Parts: sequence; C-alpha cells; structure tokens
Amino acid sequence: MCGIVGYIGKQQAVPILLDGLKKLEYRGYDSAGIAVLEESEIKLCKSLGRLAVLEEKLGQDFSAATCGVGHTRWATHGRPSDVNAHPHCDCTGKFAIVHNGIIENYIELKEWLAERGHHILSETDTEVLPHLLEHFYAGDLEEAVRLVTEKLRGAFAMAVLSYNHPQKLVAVRKDSPLIIGLGDEEYFIASDIPAILKYTRKTYILDDGEIAVLQEDGVRLMDFQGKPVHKEIYEVKWDAQAAEKGGYEHFMLKEIFEQPRALRDTLLSRLENDLVVLQEIDLTAEEIIHYQRVVIVACGTAYHAGLIGKTLIERWVRIPVEVDIASEFRYRSPLIDAQTLVIVISQSGETADTLAALREAKRHGARVIAVTNVVGSSIARDADDVLYTWAGLEIAVASTKAYITQLAAMVLLALFLAEAKGSLPEERIKEIVTALRQLPGQAQEVLDQAGLVRQLATVFQPAEDAFFIGRGLDWSVALEGALKLKEISYIHAEAYAAGELKHGTIALITKDTPVIALVTQHDVYEKTKSNIEEVKARDGWVIGMTYVGDQRLEKVADQVFYLPKTLSELAPILAVIPLQLLAYYVSIARGCDADKPRNLAKSVTVE
Repeated sequence: MCGIVGYIGKQQAVPILLDGLKKLEYRGYDSAGIAVLEESEIKLCKSLGRLAVLEEKLGQDFSAATCGVGHTRWATHGRPSDVNAHPHCDCTGKFAIVHNGIIENYIELKEWLAERGHHILSETDTEVLPHLLEHFYAGDLEEAVRLVTEKLRGAFAMAVLSYNHPQKLVAVRKDSPLIIGLGDEEYFIASDIPAILKYTRKTYILDDGEIAVLQEDGVRLMDFQGKPVHKEIYEVKWDAQAAEKGGYEHFMLKEIFEQPRALRDTLLSRLENDLVVLQEIDLTAEEIIHYQRVVIVACGTAYHAGLIGKTLIERWVRIPVEVDIASEFRYRSPLIDAQTLVIVISQSGETADTLAALREAKRHGARVIAVTNVVGSSIARDADDVLYTWAGLEIAVASTKAYITQLAAMVLLALFLAEAKGSLPEERIKEIVTALRQLPGQAQEVLDQAGLVRQLATVFQPAEDAFFIGRGLDWSVALEGALKLKEISYIHAEAYAAGELKHGTIALITKDTPVIALVTQHDVYEKTKSNIEEVKARDGWVIGMTYVGDQRLEKVADQVFYLPKTLSELAPILAVIPLQLLAYYVSIARGCDADKPRNLAKSVTVE
C-alpha cells in the first residue's frame, strides 16, 4: 500500500530518502513527505501529489541531515492532501512517524488522546501514533514504542524519528512488510527491497511482532515484549537492473516482454522427465488422497488465476474446487476442516485480505499451500507449503508477469495433485508436460505480434465501453483481459460468459462497440462462434482469438489474432498476453500512465 523509507548514517539523508521513495512510488503516489533530524530539530516537508512535487518543494533545504524517514502514500483514512500526508508529528514536534497499514481502533484512540489534551490535525489513522508516543515517552524511546504497540489493533509498519534521540531510528512491523538494510556504518528502513538495493544487499526481513532499533553503530532487534531477537542476514541476489526499465517506455511493457523468461524460470526446473516434481510441497500421495475438496482464495488478478486453477484441478484431479474472493472469505463462515486443502494466491505475499483468509483457514484445521512471488513474505511464512512463482520483481501496478507465472504454478500444482492421486493416465501427463516445455518459446511468438496488437488498439482508443467474451477457460481469461483494460485505460470493460449474452447483456452491444472473443476451447468452439455471430448481428466490432491455421473465425470476426497451437488447458497462458498488450497500448494512446493508474496501488496490504 504505502511506501516507507528510513536512513541513518554519515551521508546526506535527503537524497537517499528520495531515491528510496522513487523505487517505492508504485506503492502509493497521492502524496509524499520526509522528516529529518537537523541540529536536534525535526524538519518536515510533505505535499499532495507525486514525488516530483515534494522534490521541488524541498529545494536545497535539509542538506545537512544524516538521519530521516520518508513516505509515499496511498490514501486509506483521509483524502489525499498536504495535511494528511506523512510524516505525522505529535503536539510538541519531538516525534515524527511514517506508517503503512490501518489502525483499526484509531477513533477510540483519537478520543482517548483528545481527553488528555492532544490535538489531532489530520483525518488519518496514523496521526494517533506520534501522540501516543508523546504520551508514553519517559526517556526510553524503545519502551515508549513498545507501549504504543500494545494499544494498537490492526496492521502496521512504522518508522519513528525522535528529537530526543538524534542518532536513532526505530522500526516496527505487524502484518505489513518492512525490511532493514545493513550498510557500512549506515542503516536503512524500507517497505520493499528495491528501495535500498542501490546501497546494500544485506538485509533483515522483519517478522510480525518485531522492533528494530537503528543506530550508527548497528541494529538491535527485539519482540513486542522487549526480548532480544536473533535473525539471519538475508543477502539479496537480484540484479539491480531488474528495478529499472531496461530501455522500455514503461515498466508494464518491460514486464510483459519478460514473460517468456518468467515462464521458463517458473516451469522448467520443476519438470523432470515426463513428470512435475514440486519439492516445495511436503505432501505424500496418501495425504493428498485424504483431501475431499480444494478451496482457492485470492484477490483481483490472482483471483482470476484461481479460476483457471479450479477448472484444471477439477478436470485433472477430479475433486471439487471452490474459488473465493479473499475479502469475502472470512465473513461467510466458510466450511473448512482438516479434509480441505486451501490454496492462497498473492503476488506480494502481503495482501491483507488473503493473509487473513489463510489464517482463518488454518484456524479451522486446513492445510494451506501458498502461491506467491516474494520469498520470505508473510503469506509464505504462514503457509504450510509454498510454491514460488519466479516472475522476478514486478514494478507496474497492473500485474502481468506475476499473473502468467501464477497460471503456470496452478498448472504445475494441478498436475502434481493428479500424479499423486493417479487421476490422469501417464500418457496424458507426458503430453501436458511436453506442451509446458514449449510455452516460453510460444509466449515469445505471441510477443512478436505486438505490432498488430498496437494497430488493434486504435479501435479502442475512442471507446467508452468494451466487452470480452468466452466460454470455459476462455471466460476466465476474458475476466483478466477486461480488468487490465479498465484499470489502466479507464475504459469501462466487462467480461461475459459468451452464452450469457442472450440473457440480457447483448442489449449493451451497439454499432462499432469493440468486443474481444476468445475461441481457444475446442469443446465449445462452435457455440462461441455462434455467439460472435449474435454480436455481429448487432453491428459490434469483433476481434477474435484462436489458433494459427484456423481460418474459420475470419468469416465472422472483423479481425483475428492467432496464437501458437497448444493444449486447450494451457491456452490461457498464451491468450492473456495479447490482452495485456492491448490494455497497455490503449492506455498509452489515451494518454494514461500505464505504470501508475489512478487510485490503485501495487500491493494492497490493508483490508
């Protein structure tokens, strides 16, 4: 959600804080701010708008500071404004705090503080934190921070700066990501590793309920009870260039073109001979046979990957599967027990709703497998087993390579379960594994047609509405295609099961309304083709999508995009790529920011 940075050392703090915030701006960009210690005084600068506004406002001030914190915000409590921007201070100006998460009991705390004479200026939940510090502070900053944590309900990561302790920063984590960077007589705080990768590769990844105290002579770790914590140093192996655009105009386009590599990394090491081998999943065949059903839980794009997973598991493993939106899961009293296998999907591994669903499932005795892209994330740590997607760092808000590797992971997991259960013949498994090996190269073949997709985008540029249709797995892909288009181009886009058009929604089709029809599922090919003809009868403008060599759609569609031939069950992995490209090119044509769509953040770490 929001992005936090902190620095203490011998260098000028402001350039380091700003550099870190630039790497984190995808986490929120409606306002930004920094607070630094200079001559034992906290100096504050914050502003509405993107980071460039803050940079301009800063000018040459704060140049002597060597200790400070920064924040880039995605609004949850309180509208985007200068006063609601972080950092927030107490009444005396002796404490400054930046915070990511939601303090659920902030109204109660706000009233409690007001009764004791504190004046809250903003609409945020965060501002109660420095005032609580002011109340509890009695000379020991760490103890005051610890006492504050005891008063809080909700998710929070925060960094604390104190006038009384000019050579100290304190960082706190509960249910919201935070890492500590270990440099040479300098130390860093950040929400994500890219913010500090330029300066160090040695990190502590804080766990829930941990506090870090950063001073120029080192870092101390403790739990919320004040007991010392020992933690292994995690050394980052990423190439620093992974966080740069690499010559592409936008991160989103770069990440779309990285998908063949991401597929290769996620798939090929797990394919041995003619089988799927998942050493990460510690389940025996006897244990897998024990499960009576599967529940998949996710949000947004990951939810669409879950829909694909449902079809594959039911088709190959012959076990019933439910797919739940994570934000709804806990509130419908789910029927979960020890005979239920739960799969949670989250790119960041920090999605608050998904993490809460995971914990609810475990409370009911279910075994949980996590599919995530981030090693050491909260979801990865809390799950019983983790299947990592090796997409690499994803910067653009709209997920592309993370989604396609989630699809790959769901295929692997479905095949793994089928192998254990013996629900698929060996020859069928071999056929699927052979097709999986071909996918990275076929993904590149799709990307080689990016020029055609860019031409097709001109049809969508003036549109206010667009529709995506398909049947079976194609419908699940259509849902993701519609989401991509509307989230970065702001065109109203909807996906429908093609057979449902005649039940009312075809009334929305008027002359030249753009419609994308996915036709990759052989068993419903003719049915979907008939639905395209229904659209054409209402003068809609149709882009069809099918396999190379199939000329039948050319008779009913205005334009046809051809995919390399693959198995129907694997078609979603290829079919989504032109839809991602389409959304990107339409967004650019309409003058939108493809990397940072309005009102959205990359990692939703609050409910």
